Amino acid sequence: MIEIDSKSISRKEFITVDFFYKLAKTVGKLELLSKNADLDKKISDHNLHRPGLALAGFVDLFSYKRVQVFGNTEIWYLTQLPEDKQKKSLETIFKFDIPCIILSNNIKPLPALLQLADEYRVPLFNSPHSTTKLIYLMSDFLDDQFSQRITLHGSFTDVYGVGICFVGKSGIGKSEVALDLIERGHRLVADDVIILTKKGEGILIGSGTEITKHCMEIRGLGIIDVERIFGIRAIRYQKRLEILVELEIWDASENYTRTGLDESTVTISEVELPYIKLPILPGKNITVISEVIALNYLLKHYGYDAAKIFQNKLSEQIKGKNTDTQRSTNYFEHDFE
Repeated sequence: MIEIDSKSISRKEFITVDFFYKLAKTVGKLELLSKNADLDKKISDHNLHRPGLALAGFVDLFSYKRVQVFGNTEIWYLTQLPEDKQKKSLETIFKFDIPCIILSNNIKPLPALLQLADEYRVPLFNSPHSTTKLIYLMSDFLDDQFSQRITLHGSFTDVYGVGICFVGKSGIGKSEVALDLIERGHRLVADDVIILTKKGEGILIGSGTEITKHCMEIRGLGIIDVERIFGIRAIRYQKRLEILVELEIWDASENYTRTGLDESTVTISEVELPYIKLPILPGKNITVISEVIALNYLLKHYGYDAAKIFQNKLSEQIKGKNTDTQRSTNYFEHDFE
């Protein structure tokens, strides 16, 4: 059974506002408003915060380390105050080391807000999205950045839309199986080093590294570029991990599954995945078996489990005490081919 070393698990402690702005500005349609912004400020929390109570003076539970979102409610509250109280209210939160502020709904910033943002060098952004949509988009981005990441060694492929990761000892033939699948029309996600990121509950998304991308090492041949050789149809940049297949040399003493009824699973970062131990021996076509693994997974996903149906048929025959072996076709009907 595969084991994940604790050294292979990591999580970002923080990201800078500059990194956040560069990567999230397209999806969030962010525009930088402040001229004296310190973009090196750190974001260390994946959640966002609306500082309504803090503006009203209650800061005992103020989550100042989070990205602050000003919506219509916050701005409406501030506009009801005289200018001197507006500034005093805003100073309540600016005295904390907040990373940045985002205005939703294309809200025009109040003069006091712009002044304090420049004075405290807090990045101030504007977005045309509604507050609800902005929080959803930015939360998804930050969740991705602060999610637990697992480094796995293997070959990750997309076979009939099913994410299959091949693992096993070095030199067992993981890359060769992936290469054969690519030649048969399937796609490579990553080879050698795979980075898995937990997205929500029960989902692991895998991708390669920036250095290797879609390159593969084939022993005896060297490094090859899959995208250049096979074209864009042979790759994808990310894929959900759905099945883990461990390749190993055939061991006669090992108890391999024969019926498929005793399904094995492996847990990675609290996500349970189907796990298949596939023995390798001469004459065994691992590529075709891998395709069948993917197709069988799809059948189960849509409610058809061949192993269980076979077991039910066998149980019914045993209950009927009919031990005679029946033909699958009862009458050949002049078909002599």
